[in-house]
Amino acid sequence: MINRTALLVLSALAAPLLATCTTAGAAAAPIAGTTWSFVLIDGQKPVSGRAALTINAKSLSADAGCNGMGGDLTIEPGRLMTGPIISTMMFCDGVMEQEKAVSALLGASPQYKVEGDSLTLTAPGHSAKLARMR
Repeated sequence: MINRTALLVLSALAAPLLATCTTAGAAAAPIAGTTWSFVLIDGQKPVSGRAALTINAKSLSADAGCNGMGGDLTIEPGRLMTGPIISTMMFCDGVMEQEKAVSALLGASPQYKVEGDSLTLTAPGHSAKLARMR
């Protein structure tokens, strides 16, 4: 039979260890309040050096080189749930295809994965790799 004092000591020692085990690795890297530069858009280098994505707590905005775009956002584990993506509509030679791809990607509520300073977005038909801007 276990001594009551020994049981209390074991419980006191085990509680912090169990709490650590249940929470380790559970928290995803926070992405709200971050800005990212596009490294690849559908496997191609961005046409514009200013192609970037900003993720806020309730909205996102992007620029693939000419037009600004953005929309409402709810961040869920592994997914960016987006509202309609709106955009300015200027014609910009050589950038339009990537802008359409970024708009379609963001509008499809893409899955996301953060690994260090890299962000990958994927949705049916489109993908992007981004690097955290400092």
